[in-house]
Amino acid sequence: MTLTDVRERPPAAVSPRRRGWPGWVAVAVWAAGIAAAFAVGWYLRRAGLATEDRLPPLHARARGWPLTWQMLPAAVVAAAAVAALPVLAARLPWRALPPVAWAGAALWTVALAASGGWGALKAPLDAPTEYPAGLAQLRPDPLLWLQTFTERLGGYTTHVRGHPPLPMLVLWALEKAGFGGTGWAAAFIIAAGTSAVAAIAVTVRCVAGERAARAALPFLVLAPMAVWFATSMDAFFLAVGAWGTALAALAARRAGTRAPACAVAAGVLLGCLPYLSYGLLPLFAVPLAVLLLARPRVRVLVALAAGLAVAPAAFTLLGFWWPDGVRATLDTYLVSRGSAQRSYAYFVVANLAVLGLLTGPAVAHALPRALGTLWRDGRSRTLSPAGPVAALAGAALLGVLALDASGVTKGEVERIWLPFAAWAMVAAALHRSRPRAWLAAQAATALAVQALVLSPW
Repeated sequence: MTLTDVRERPPAAVSPRRRGWPGWVAVAVWAAGIAAAFAVGWYLRRAGLATEDRLPPLHARARGWPLTWQMLPAAVVAAAAVAALPVLAARLPWRALPPVAWAGAALWTVALAASGGWGALKAPLDAPTEYPAGLAQLRPDPLLWLQTFTERLGGYTTHVRGHPPLPMLVLWALEKAGFGGTGWAAAFIIAAGTSAVAAIAVTVRCVAGERAARAALPFLVLAPMAVWFATSMDAFFLAVGAWGTALAALAARRAGTRAPACAVAAGVLLGCLPYLSYGLLPLFAVPLAVLLLARPRVRVLVALAAGLAVAPAAFTLLGFWWPDGVRATLDTYLVSRGSAQRSYAYFVVANLAVLGLLTGPAVAHALPRALGTLWRDGRSRTLSPAGPVAALAGAALLGVLALDASGVTKGEVERIWLPFAAWAMVAAALHRSRPRAWLAAQAATALAVQALVLSPW
């Protein structure tokens, strides 16, 4: 039995209206939660209790005048995608589908960002707080820069101070390859970030079957979180984690000599995650879920472990000790007058509203079914056809909850949640009917956010 078979044969004893009411309640909670987060944020700011952000819970500001005709290209792309994606997902040969989805996600991301002018594609990276502004300190001697990274952390730009050194080294390598400047960096981030759509689809196919992957792809392409894909480095972090997980899923599925090599590559990518962002440790819940679902052979696990050790070993040998980096970053964070002063009580709840904004109403509607599937599968100790999809989405949500409760992510989560939100998007594959209506709702959410909100990313 496949996931689609389950959708096509709902239990006859329960009416469609009764089956669907938990989803509609979830959509109502989704809308009310987002509205409440902005209303409370407005009140806190007016009372002088939230001055770090102009439009809490987003680290953004409301546009002085909403975009109108500038949104027309993005609206046209959205309309075409709503009409074409379900057909393409159902009819294209599988080998063609991931590249087409990647191209579609990139087009949607660029169309949204370009509504603010073509300069908006790279403008975020031109900010003095961003990574490229710190390249001048790295260029003379990258090895010395790495060895003294924690000692000199206080003198670096905001985003360099808040992260391990690997994002800067990636931009430096891109520059050394002849692709210097924020324009090339923006193109790299958009291309890498949107490629995660293909990686997630490959993973879903490996653990849940091709029909589930085809059902998820339109929602991955037309996701509201595309508003923040250009040009946040967190989109690149998403790609690294997604391709590492996809390679792990492929290694677990394959036989022969290719499986260990694939597992080593997966381990190398996943081992880079803690060196891209300290907040990516909870994301390991997703590849762990994949391994539990796929149950790979011992040699694949050994190869994966060997790959996981590469990045920690390399950085340690080159002079960067990860625990020291965590400690130095935390010290810098606590003495700052910015995000450390934000209200934990407000953001621990409001952060989840921002996650809802990234994933959209389609995921909210599907979430009760996903959680119900996990509950029933856990009680029966059997895996239902919808179980793997629910497990991937549940693992991502578990990672979000862990990071949110830690209090480290107080605000600015519209970019921080990107590596997690993309995996939560697969829950939309559980929709039984009306895919175009839900796709249209997703697109409308993204268009509304882009038209009303001016984000630094």
